[in-house]
Amino acid sequence: MPKPRRAGRRRSAKVDGDARLLILDAAEKLFAAQGFDATATASIAAAAGVPKGLVFYYFPTKDSILTALMAERIPPRPIDDIGTLVAPGDPAASLVNLDTALNLRDHHSSVLRVIMWREADTHPDVRRQLRHLRDQMLDVTAKVLQASAPGPVRPGTLRACAAAWVSAMFAIASTDRLHALDGIPLPTGDEVLNVAQVVAAGMAQLG
Repeated sequence: MPKPRRAGRRRSAKVDGDARLLILDAAEKLFAAQGFDATATASIAAAAGVPKGLVFYYFPTKDSILTALMAERIPPRPIDDIGTLVAPGDPAASLVNLDTALNLRDHHSSVLRVIMWREADTHPDVRRQLRHLRDQMLDVTAKVLQASAPGPVRPGTLRACAAAWVSAMFAIASTDRLHALDGIPLPTGDEVLNVAQVVAAGMAQLG
């Protein structure tokens, strides 16, 4: 009899030690699958395999779970070094390289692909994270365009072309999310290449 009790204590310690991670993993999947508002805290606890009280021990409210996901599972910076992305004299190829590096549409975490899009309208923390991500993408896109341009480009043109690219990538990512939810095959990379060519052509024309 003493041995089973000791084993039970070891199992409980392991669950307690991993509980926060288990809760976040479970919440991420449930928020992505059915939305924040439709997900009960009890469902998160059940999916995580922990007591409901342990969820509230780590996260006083359900909103604090969402805040933690946004703070901890969204990359703090999308790109640190653009050197490997730039194809000199070829902005379109450079933008495609940037898309591949950002991996916005196929991000391994459903937080970025689903939860951010679904919850941004109603949750300020998510909206701030999405806005922050967009600002970072605008900055890195402008740098990639400037570094890959065959000639000088006016700052206003760089900003406009970067904004067009980022808006297009967000739109494609959102469309891909809907396709994934409906079980429709995702578009090929041709769509990204076409947008990159349009942006590059516009930048060359505007100068």
